[in-house]
Amino acid sequence: MTLTKTFGKTLTMAALGLTLAFAAAPASAKDVRRLVTVLTDAAPQTQLMAMVLTLQALERGVETEILLCGPAGDIALAEPPEAALAPQPPAGLSPQAALRAAIGKGARAEVCAIYLPGQGAGPEVLIEGVGVARPGAMARDLLDRRARVWSF
Repeated sequence: MTLTKTFGKTLTMAALGLTLAFAAAPASAKDVRRLVTVLTDAAPQTQLMAMVLTLQALERGVETEILLCGPAGDIALAEPPEAALAPQPPAGLSPQAALRAAIGKGARAEVCAIYLPGQGAGPEVLIEGVGVARPGAMARDLLDRRARVWSF
């Protein structure tokens, strides 16, 4: 057998394996009962999209928690930067409005443990429904094999 035939056969087998793996993915996705959305990005569009997808998971009955770190923590502030409140097309929803909606639908939302000290502030500056993550508990939740982690 020539190298080309062997290589082609190997690629075909690999492609078949990937096809089968992807075909099985939707079945295993049904087993996801917990979601941890980790949001760090400063871009309002990314923040909003992360919250929209998280809301979709909540609509499907998935237990959800949101971890906001770095610039994304700003959307949890009672007095956030203007970008956190600015409506984004096409629905005219802001990142903070989507976060509030997720909390209203049962999501647990927290800022990273080092976010507030980095701001020189305490938990009183956060909107209602947002707490401060405990690193040990968050590590446990991120490592839970039944949880899916989305990072934006």
